[in-house]
Amino acid sequence: MSAKTKNGFQIIPFIISLFITLAIGFVASVFTRPQIADWYATLQKPSFNPPPWVFAPVWIIIYILMAIAAYLVWKQRNSTIAYKTAVAIYFLQLLFNFLWSIVFFGMHEVFGALVIIILLWISIGFNIAWFGRFSKVAAWLLVPYLLWVSFASLLNISIYLLNG
Repeated sequence: MSAKTKNGFQIIPFIISLFITLAIGFVASVFTRPQIADWYATLQKPSFNPPPWVFAPVWIIIYILMAIAAYLVWKQRNSTIAYKTAVAIYFLQLLFNFLWSIVFFGMHEVFGALVIIILLWISIGFNIAWFGRFSKVAAWLLVPYLLWVSFASLLNISIYLLNG
């Protein structure tokens, strides 16, 4: 592979990265959206709970940043264990991200979702560390995700304590 190919922008891999990441968010929203005005509205929430309209744009931005980070790491791909580990951790955190919506909104299991969001938070930390081995920019692009999930974790635990 020439240096130009490895370092130049590649539209198809970028679109695939964007599609995979946004698809996870879209499918998760299928479980979330119907519950916002229904079940979620009945829960006691902390005073710092943002209005429901805030969540969708924030998540869309975060999913786009995640996709860009994944693309940047994909461009540095190789056959090493380090690369395979970075990819596995990325997909693991995507799985936890997806499962949280199903457990919290789909199953109404606030405590179960709390366990998952803690695992998600940990996996994002590992994701940042492993992506950083391939691209510092990719690692930094995941920091807003970690910060948002930190805030979401605080919301999750507060909702659990207020409604448990």
